[in-house]
Amino acid sequence: MDIYNLVSFAGIFVLLAIAWALSRFVFKNTRKMNWHLLGWALGLQLIFALFIFVIPAGVILFQAINDLAVTVLGTASAGAQFVFGSLALAPGVQGSLGFILAFQAFPTIVFFSALVAVLYYYNVLPFIIRQFAWLFTRVMRISGAEALCAASNIFVGVESAFTIKPHIDKMTRSELCTILTAGMATVASNVLALYVFTLQTQFPSIAGHLISASFLSAPAALVMSKLILPETGIPQTLGRVVDIHYERDANLFEAIINGSASGLKVIFSIVALLIAVMGLVALVDLILGSTAGMVNQWMGTSMDWSLKLLLGYIFYPFTLIIGIPLADAGIISRIIGERIILTEVASYQDLALALAQNSLTHPRSAVVAAYALCGFAHVASMAIFVGGISALAPKQTAAISGVAVKALIAATFACLMTACVAGTFYTNNSLLLGN
Repeated sequence: MDIYNLVSFAGIFVLLAIAWALSRFVFKNTRKMNWHLLGWALGLQLIFALFIFVIPAGVILFQAINDLAVTVLGTASAGAQFVFGSLALAPGVQGSLGFILAFQAFPTIVFFSALVAVLYYYNVLPFIIRQFAWLFTRVMRISGAEALCAASNIFVGVESAFTIKPHIDKMTRSELCTILTAGMATVASNVLALYVFTLQTQFPSIAGHLISASFLSAPAALVMSKLILPETGIPQTLGRVVDIHYERDANLFEAIINGSASGLKVIFSIVALLIAVMGLVALVDLILGSTAGMVNQWMGTSMDWSLKLLLGYIFYPFTLIIGIPLADAGIISRIIGERIILTEVASYQDLALALAQNSLTHPRSAVVAAYALCGFAHVASMAIFVGGISALAPKQTAAISGVAVKALIAATFACLMTACVAGTFYTNNSLLLGN
C-alpha cells in the first residue's frame, strides 16, 4: 500500500464529511445521520472491494467476468457489421475505418437491451435483484421500496422506477431523493457496453472495472442520499421487503423485440443529448472566450476560458481527494468535471483519448477515473429521471423536482466515493486492477 492508497481511503471520510456539512449548513437539515446505514453501506463497499480486488478467488472471478463481457461484446458487433459493413469494424481490425461512435458503439446498446430483456423474461435478473434488495433492506434498515430501486439500478437505468411503481405515490421526500440518487450514481448495463467499447483498446480490463463499479455504487448512493437529505418521516415500506413490479413479456420473441426497441430509444436519447448539450457548451465557450479576450486586452493577460476549464478547477480538489496522482490531477479533473454537463459518454471518450495519447503518467489515474465516471450524474440525466419518475407518479411531481438538485449532488459524491474505494485497493499486481 502506497501513499495514494491512503489518500483514497482518507478521501472516503472527507467526502462523507463534506456531504454532511452541505446537508447541515447549506440545506439546513438538522436530522441526525442514520449511523447504522452509514456503517453497513461503507462496510459492504469495503468488503466487496476487498473480495474482488485483493482475495485471489474474487480477483479470478471478476477477471473471468471481464473476459466474458468482452466476448459477449464481440458477438454484439455481428449484427452491426451485417447492417453497416466496414463502418462497424472496430479499430485494429482489417478493413476498419477507425472508431465511429454511431456505427460501432451505439449498436451494442440495442444488443444488450435485448439481452437484458431476455434475462428478465427468464427471471434471471429479477432473482438477482431480489437478493440485493433483501440484503439492503435487512442490513441498512431502509425502506423496501428504495432498497429494491437501488438494487435494480445496478443492472438497469430509469426503468428501475417501474419495479417500485405502486409505492412511488406514498414515498417520503428522502425516499424520492434516494431513488433519484441511485439512478444517477449508477449506469444501465446496456449503456455500460458503450463505455467498454469506447475504452477497451486502451484499457483491456475496463469491463471488469465497470461491472464492479456498478455494484459498489449502489450502497454509496444510499449513504450519500441519506446524508444530503436524511429521513424525517416514516416510510410505508420501512424494513419490509417488497417484490418487483414488472410486466412479463408473453414470449421470448416479444421480449427481444421490446428490448431492442428500448435500446433504440436509449440511442436516440443519447444522440439528442450529445448534439444539444455539446452545441450549447460550444456556445458558452464562445461567450467565455469573447469575455476572456476583452479581459485579457484590458488587463494585459493571456487567460484562456472554457466551460471544461472552469469545471476542471471546481473538481480539482475532489480529484486529489479520491487519490489521483498530482501529475495527472489537471487532466482528470477536467474529464470528471465535464461529465456534469457533457455526460459520461463524452468523458469516457476523453479518457480514452488521454490514454491513447499517453497523457497520463500513472495507470492508477485511469483506473480511479473510470470508477468516478461510472454514473449518470449529470444535468441531462437528472432531467430524464425527474421526467420519467414523475410520469409514473404525477402527484409527486413537485416533490421529485424539489429534491432533484440534491440528488444530483448526492450522486456525484457517490461516484467519487466509489472511486475512493477502488483507489484504496489499487495495486499494480492485481489481476483486475493491474496495467
